[in-house]
Amino acid sequence: MKFIVSSSALLKQLQSINGVVTNNPVVPILENFLFEIEAGKLTITASDLETSMITELPVEARDTGRIAAPARILLDTLKNLPDQPVTFTLDEETYTIEISSANGRYKLAGENAADFPRVPVVKGSAPIEMPSSSLARAINKTIFAVSTDELRPAMTGILVQLADSQVTFVATDGHRLLRYRRQDVGAGQTANLIIPRKAFNLLKGTLPSEATPVKIEFNQSNAFFSFNQMRLVCRLIDERYPDYENVIPVSNPNKLIINRAELLNSVRRISIYSNKTTHQVRLRLAGSELVVSAEDLDFSNEAKETLTCQYDGEDMEIGFNARFLLEMLSNIDSEEITLELSTPNRAGLLMPTQADDNESILMLVMPVMLNNYV
Repeated sequence: MKFIVSSSALLKQLQSINGVVTNNPVVPILENFLFEIEAGKLTITASDLETSMITELPVEARDTGRIAAPARILLDTLKNLPDQPVTFTLDEETYTIEISSANGRYKLAGENAADFPRVPVVKGSAPIEMPSSSLARAINKTIFAVSTDELRPAMTGILVQLADSQVTFVATDGHRLLRYRRQDVGAGQTANLIIPRKAFNLLKGTLPSEATPVKIEFNQSNAFFSFNQMRLVCRLIDERYPDYENVIPVSNPNKLIINRAELLNSVRRISIYSNKTTHQVRLRLAGSELVVSAEDLDFSNEAKETLTCQYDGEDMEIGFNARFLLEMLSNIDSEEITLELSTPNRAGLLMPTQADDNESILMLVMPVMLNNYV
């Protein structure tokens, strides 16, 4: 069985799905790409059992056939070839793959395609369409807050709540919580899906920058994303997500409005002087002043900066983990941010002051206990 393809076109498609392939998979066959030739089209699949990515591209071929090709050696070969047509000759009996270029010949050992796990298919689901830019934005705004604690599997994914007229993405690690909601995407149905972090990371890396509709389908155990010639299938996390709505404080009488970039840069400088274990910075709010300070008692390091702000509320002092604040401030686009607070031992709510009509972003961050060293 033979087919001819552009080396750079094939490399581009392989690189887009290579993130699925793990170095030491549970099943050795998963170190391979599955190649399937039919009707002048090459379909390539990569899988780790939990997540599969499938892409396709046109090739010159008269035959049909399937073979599993070793991912690493194939990628390394194509990376080092100049852009040119290459001929693949596949032997389905001995599972050998021969690649012929303008001035070279490369022979590698493939495997039996029959051993490659089957990719689940979706049946009877009503698809939802979402623009690629909106989906990429939703992933970027939440993924950094996903937990890495395998003992709490529900929190190692992003909760996607589908409703008639909106879609909500939620991520939390127990210390902070992100809720990103889009009012311009209606699912026409209600459902809660927990998508694993790896699947969304892979999706984020392959979503096109130009406006492209992404079709989303799901069943009891899997979610399916498809756009252009790319498909991603992932197993849903079958757990109950924490009731995050109950954690969001409703009454927050103390409101701070401040320039986002000024606060971000100030926290970045002050955090250099914070304790390397707690990363604690304290915010002292009084009148139209915000004092950002940190101290590392072990090394007698301390720093303090005063910023001007709009503050409506009682004078208060609250401590936060600087790393969490920096990540959150970096993921807000607006010029000014609003920080809503109730008491120093209750969560603070961070949000853009100028909200977009079609989206709402709410970031919750838990305070850290202040050791009063005044």
